[in-house]
Amino acid sequence: MPAITFGCKPFKLKSLFGIRARLILLALILVLPLMFDRVRGLEETRTSQIELVGTELSGVAQHAADVQRDIVLKVQAILKSSAYVYATAQDATQGCAILRATARVDLRWIRSLSVIDTDGIVRCSTASHVIGLNLGDRDYFQRALSTSSFVISDYIFSRASNQPTIMAAYPATNLTTGKKVVVIAAIDMNWMSDLLNRTLKRSGMSAVFVDGDRTVLAANSENAAMIGKPLKDTDLLEAVAAREAELSGTSGTMDFTPAGGEKQIVTFASVEGTSGRMIASINEARMLGDIDHSIRAAYGKFALIIVCALIGACVVAERLIVHPISVIIDMAERVGAGDLSSRPLATPLPHEFKPLARAFNRMADQLAERERDLLATNNRLTVMASVDVISGLANRRGFQSRLDFEWMKAVQTGCTMSIIMIDVDRFKLFNDTYGHPEGDACLGKIGEVLSAIAMRTSSFAARYGGEEFCLLLPNVEGKRAFEIGEMVRSEIEMLALPHSMSDFRCVTISAGIASMTPSECAHPETLIEAADAALYAAKHRGRNTVVAHALARTDSTTLSLAS
Repeated sequence: MPAITFGCKPFKLKSLFGIRARLILLALILVLPLMFDRVRGLEETRTSQIELVGTELSGVAQHAADVQRDIVLKVQAILKSSAYVYATAQDATQGCAILRATARVDLRWIRSLSVIDTDGIVRCSTASHVIGLNLGDRDYFQRALSTSSFVISDYIFSRASNQPTIMAAYPATNLTTGKKVVVIAAIDMNWMSDLLNRTLKRSGMSAVFVDGDRTVLAANSENAAMIGKPLKDTDLLEAVAAREAELSGTSGTMDFTPAGGEKQIVTFASVEGTSGRMIASINEARMLGDIDHSIRAAYGKFALIIVCALIGACVVAERLIVHPISVIIDMAERVGAGDLSSRPLATPLPHEFKPLARAFNRMADQLAERERDLLATNNRLTVMASVDVISGLANRRGFQSRLDFEWMKAVQTGCTMSIIMIDVDRFKLFNDTYGHPEGDACLGKIGEVLSAIAMRTSSFAARYGGEEFCLLLPNVEGKRAFEIGEMVRSEIEMLALPHSMSDFRCVTISAGIASMTPSECAHPETLIEAADAALYAAKHRGRNTVVAHALARTDSTTLSLAS
């Protein structure tokens, strides 16, 4: 295959038509026509489904409106019949009896029939608990009296049952007495909700019956919680009103998308003679869920086939070459970051990469062993840096570290801390007389005494520098610290190390003691300075003695010494 050059980077045409690319192209040639045909068929089904649902939805709204209209006409006929019966009776008692006897009880959409006097009091009713109610302030009662015609109210709560209802009213005049009354019927709206539940079978479809005040009078079970409440979606009502004006009719269909919601297909139908309006809608996304799912599945299959072709062409190279190299690179980066526990052989690798993995393991093992040796050496150096070789005690660095730790601990617990500063009396003359080797031996024996006392008293002994030693006493009061100081002085004197230049003819020590309760506003150096001042006082008093100093806190939080 000849090489072709574009710009400055040559490449071969065969790299464009490798085996993976050829397999992908063949799969596309076989599958694409079938997939396109399948998607086209589903799109046509989707369009026809939308048209069918629109017709069905329009039929539901119109049917419910027609049924409501028929019921209003039936209620009107019943009221007129009842009014005639009452008007032809000889008196109100006879009229009430006839009304109660002839009232139909098989109409589940009428709760009760009642007769209201001109003063608004219910004088007769098929429901005995209604008699005596005052309905004179009701709008439908006043309109029926003033217009002398059939009246339908908007949605109200019945005072008798405290349930949502619509009232129909018709005036009547007794032919014998000339007395005027209003015959009313309470219309139960539950039948409308039952009708909607039986009619709406399709997923995503809903319907509400709304009166002139935007109050929901009936709804299917999905919207049952809206009954008796104002319809919140005022945009929908405005859109329906605008569509009615556009069509110059009482029914129609439109597309509507609520704010922040999904597109809906809406049909509406007004009930002639009333302010009520039936509004049915269906969520287009839910309605077309199945067909859209099929379309998405078809596209998904198409994408899956393409992905499978790509995977089939790349999986061998990925698994046999790229992945093993990535594993070893990852292990190398972890080892470089200090994680020497990483091992490539813990991951399955092709046979060809196992020798490289073994070599990597050997290298990691050697690095781990060297790291362990280095850590051990560092630990030994750390210990050596904190220990005084001559006395065998901690040196000043070790003492300072322990002092800082015990100080923070005492701050948290509120315990008292004491320090004994110790100085070997006239040690320079001892060195000048007996030599430095004997001086080192003397310091070693003093270190042994201090180490033993530290073990018995749970304290910490250290060589502070030159011929100075110190004893750190955590959680020890001043009195006990003084006793320990005397113990140190006595035991060192009992060593009876010859010192011809000393007034006591043997090696002795002077000790200064200081005690205080650490706090966050104080500093460990204060305690050391106080013990050092006490040591100076002990030397001034003739050596081979112990002096304790107290720490007094002033109002300005400054520490002062009192001997």
